[in-house]
Amino acid sequence: MLEQPISLSSPSDRRVRRCVLFVPAARPERFEKAVATGVDAVCVDLEDGVAFAQKDLARDNAMSILDSRAPGRTEVVLRVNEPGTDLGERDLDALLGAGVRPDALMIPKVGEVDTLRALEHRLGSRLSALPLVVQIETARGLANVESIATALPNVAVVFFGAVDLSAELGCEIEWEALLYARSRVVAAAALTGVDAMDTPFMDVGAPDLLKAEAQATRRLGFTGKAAIHPTQVPVIQMSYSPLPETVAWATKVLEAYEANKGGVLLVEGKLVERPVVASAQRVLRAAAAVEAAG
Repeated sequence: MLEQPISLSSPSDRRVRRCVLFVPAARPERFEKAVATGVDAVCVDLEDGVAFAQKDLARDNAMSILDSRAPGRTEVVLRVNEPGTDLGERDLDALLGAGVRPDALMIPKVGEVDTLRALEHRLGSRLSALPLVVQIETARGLANVESIATALPNVAVVFFGAVDLSAELGCEIEWEALLYARSRVVAAAALTGVDAMDTPFMDVGAPDLLKAEAQATRRLGFTGKAAIHPTQVPVIQMSYSPLPETVAWATKVLEAYEANKGGVLLVEGKLVERPVVASAQRVLRAAAAVEAAG
């Protein structure tokens, strides 16, 4: 036995979220096509993906999608407009009145804990404990990201939104300019072990650049990345899946640690101690979840 169990914080919601693919609710015919990609999650979008003139139609479409969807492994997320705004309140009214339940609710432009407290009260008992995807895409949200990530036990994902944030900060949407913001989102998500989702890559015609950014954000600590087009899904999900050689190394580390009955040891000349073992456990847990998801 190990000298002591190594405890890793982990979300109560165990879904694999390597990629979430956005589908505008104004285009309901795209929903089944999105699910058919094998993506881990589909976001039925009522916010930025829908023109103002189509908001009412999109809202009706979204409720129909949630009511008629077939069971499956793909998580179906509903993104409403910003709570507290007229559009956001109409979205929540429709959701509460329709008697449907998405797998998760995405909340844009979360700037402070009070927003989530008010939302919790608004959703009531029928939608209590609904997993929340909180979008950090404003300067205020970034300033409060730690308290937002830990505000409610059903916060399941902290989502970094680069487009809105960069516009507010007046910075370019590029790696160096956004590295601090990305790092802070990852650190906040790690406080309670929830998922950290990276912003979409906006150039659909540049899969190599998408791959490079996805792998860079994975190394930074993100667990997934959003997509805006079906062709981006396999690139992203492969980038966030543990490599076979990484899984093999993690297995070897745990086996050696078990045989050594804990303590510090060398594996193939590399020092292994408890933080390394914890990382190995995380890799194997992710690999098992990906395999189970198919």
